[in-house]
Amino acid sequence: MEPIKERPIQITNSLTGAKELFVPQQKGYVGIYVCGPTVYSDVHLGNVRTFLSFDTIVRYFRFLGYKVRYVRNITDVGHLESDADEGEDKIGKKARLEKLEPMEIVKRYTEGFHEVMRQFNILPPSLEPTATGHIIEQIEIIKTLISKGLAYETNGSVYFNVRKYNEKENYGILSGRNIEELMASGRELDSQDEKRDKIDFALWKKASPQHIMKWPSPWGDGFPGWHIECTVMSTKYLGETFDIHGGGMDLKFPHHECEIAQATGANGKSPVKYWMHSNMLTVNGQKMSKSLGNSFLPSELFSGNNKVLERGFSAMTVRFFMLQSHYSSTLDFSNDALVAAEKGYKKLSNSLTAIKKLSYAASGSTDKALTDELRQISEECYTTMSDDFNTAKTLAVLFEMSSRINDFKNGAKKISEVDSDTFSNFQSTYINFMEKVLGLTEETEGNNNLLDGAVNVLINLRKKARQDKNFALSDKIRDDLSAIGIKLMDGKEGEITYTVD
Repeated sequence: MEPIKERPIQITNSLTGAKELFVPQQKGYVGIYVCGPTVYSDVHLGNVRTFLSFDTIVRYFRFLGYKVRYVRNITDVGHLESDADEGEDKIGKKARLEKLEPMEIVKRYTEGFHEVMRQFNILPPSLEPTATGHIIEQIEIIKTLISKGLAYETNGSVYFNVRKYNEKENYGILSGRNIEELMASGRELDSQDEKRDKIDFALWKKASPQHIMKWPSPWGDGFPGWHIECTVMSTKYLGETFDIHGGGMDLKFPHHECEIAQATGANGKSPVKYWMHSNMLTVNGQKMSKSLGNSFLPSELFSGNNKVLERGFSAMTVRFFMLQSHYSSTLDFSNDALVAAEKGYKKLSNSLTAIKKLSYAASGSTDKALTDELRQISEECYTTMSDDFNTAKTLAVLFEMSSRINDFKNGAKKISEVDSDTFSNFQSTYINFMEKVLGLTEETEGNNNLLDGAVNVLINLRKKARQDKNFALSDKIRDDLSAIGIKLMDGKEGEITYTVD
């Protein structure tokens, strides 16, 4: 069946907190922006979950026939990632410690990031602009904000005037923060502070003589603040108002809140229609963090070389594991959960291999109940994914489809009992939702061939045992395989097939 272009999608909008019907700014076109990594260290699993979530969202829109422009930036400026606007930039610090140029640091970790994305089968974005490539545009929008009275310069630095902005707009519209509470909380300004109010944030910072990454500006040599790059790049490539902006939950405040203020202040309109945020990761119920000693890199997850892990897991198993939870829900890593995910992924993967080999053969009669069931279950894939991209519920539907595939494979049900259109739709839906929408692929061919070969040897031994009426040996082979998750199924005509639980 061809993808359906016009299909209603419900999105939980972080801006309103409500589930809303998605209506694109342009018919048949979707603009999506996601805050990318700051490339001074290896990408962590929290980032992976965010990019994997939006990869699935982009895949689904494209599968339905939308043209998608997906923009994911690279933060290579080395600016201060803090609303306190102080400290040393991390790219410059890394370059100084390793006696390298900052762009060497950027290149190394950008390439590492891309490799991790490839391992998790996360598709590249349509555009991947860099902050350093848009310094001029960042300076221009700062000049616009100054001219409108929404920013001010002090000693070579420029700050956004939150109090002034809030006279006509709502600073806190996304996060639900109250400006008066923000003004009352935190430390008081001292005589050395350049800000007029402590909630003002930096648009441009004057560079100290030892600061490596700096650029000329109307206010002197310096570098952009944390938030301005995303405002510039998102609106440059997607328009002053675009469809979807996303990132991790930790970016909602202050980063995304400041983005809204900057874009609204400069362009006179809210920049984004639908805000979406992925939730945090935990490990055995605790927040994942270096300080707790329970964080690990993707490479450690694959190798098992981390004290938190009992063994390694494949990238596709981890992708499947992350998809088992809705993107807005907290996701808890544990060895038991990963082992269960590995079994679930193998079951769906084996069904994917099996259904590609099944072919339709017509007969004189059809089973109406089976036909209706296949039609309904195929439609449920669209229903669940269209409900706020609920990958968890979609996987549950795919498990039901997997059971029907195994029925066809072992002869419990016959393909010929449904019409060709129904089977073709069922077959293509399973394959497309596994591969095109969820990005889940089959086990590697070598591993499949090895498993097939080993199990088939035991199947033939079991057949011989049954022929010899050695039922004790026949049962032992079946039970031993079952104990390791391989289930043998006896067909009506003496054939034996297997599934992996």
